Amino acid sequence: MTTTSSTSSSPSPALVPAGLLDADATVEHLCDGFLFTEGPVWNPLEQRLYFHDLMGDARWRWSDAAGLELVAQPSGKGNGMTYEQDMTLVICQHNLSRLLAYRPDGHVDVLASHWEGRELNSPNDVVAHSDGRLFFSDPSYGRLAEPGIERDQDLDFQGLYMLTAGTRELRLLRGDFGQPNGVCLSPDESVLYVNDTPRARIRALRVSTDGEVLEDRVFADEIGDGSIEIGAVDGMKCDEHGNVWVSGPGGLWVFDPDGQRIGVVSVPEVVGNLAWGGADRTELFICATSSLYRLRTAVRGRREPFMPVNG
Repeated sequence: MTTTSSTSSSPSPALVPAGLLDADATVEHLCDGFLFTEGPVWNPLEQRLYFHDLMGDARWRWSDAAGLELVAQPSGKGNGMTYEQDMTLVICQHNLSRLLAYRPDGHVDVLASHWEGRELNSPNDVVAHSDGRLFFSDPSYGRLAEPGIERDQDLDFQGLYMLTAGTRELRLLRGDFGQPNGVCLSPDESVLYVNDTPRARIRALRVSTDGEVLEDRVFADEIGDGSIEIGAVDGMKCDEHGNVWVSGPGGLWVFDPDGQRIGVVSVPEVVGNLAWGGADRTELFICATSSLYRLRTAVRGRREPFMPVNG
């Protein structure tokens, strides 16, 4: 692995509104040597970023102070991650078709592995609501020879799920995706955004606490052509103002809360996922194929439930 502090070319100010990026913002290269980076999440207590090398079957962490450190290998080809309010680390295990919870006391629990007696496909990305609910996507990518383990699919659909607060009952929200992928919540947590990768679109859902879908609409469409090789809708996060930042052809596409594209941030490699972190949530970490990058933004990321109120 290589750790550097070099920078790529700066994104054009003409492509991104000044309120989101400073005029001199650059995409900073932090480290490389990975096969396919994914699932970044910022730990505010440790001031470290955790992420996966999906193809390399490893979990890593990075910080300014310590640089790059290996955390676990193998990792079950871990993918998307989030923390809950008590700093339980929730991980999508691509290869093992399950959602895991790593408790602060060291216990590991399986949160979800089957739907109505059939094994899940390959949980991909997960987001936590402040009321305790968890939402996760379950495409079939982990059942392919690459990036997963080739095996038959038990389910005949690719779904979006919710785990209820408290009892952690599994609810199927929708099973009509081509391939559900990245998930994120709006700043007020009223809207759940979900990518459908082969259809090159983002859907926006409003979901009740018991799992009833109150609204389901297309938020943004024609984000490339669905080709993963040139960049597709995959990882996604909201900033504090409700703008949606999502991977797409050429880097990161930015949409306002009404679904209008307002900019594109150029990234040197195909982007897999992203996450805000840093002491003030203005450091946007970008997992892009073989490398980890950082972009300092003029806007903060949405405050996740595990983030300090003033941080």
